[in-house]
Amino acid sequence: MDIQTLTVWIRSHYAALKAGKDAGQTSAELALIAGALLVGAGLLVLAIRTKLMEKIGIINGG
Repeated sequence: MDIQTLTVWIRSHYAALKAGKDAGQTSAELALIAGALLVGAGLLVLAIRTKLMEKIGIINGG
């Protein structure tokens, strides 16, 4: 997974959540956007962890 792509995706969904809140969207719509943000954040953590494990493997000679 590309960390930069995930970061851009999360930022765009966060902007949509903020704009939706200001525009008076329903709580169900805001909950869907918030859920998508949580999934994106989880994927970002997984991508960072994978990248770090690759680097640690290189350092340890494996």
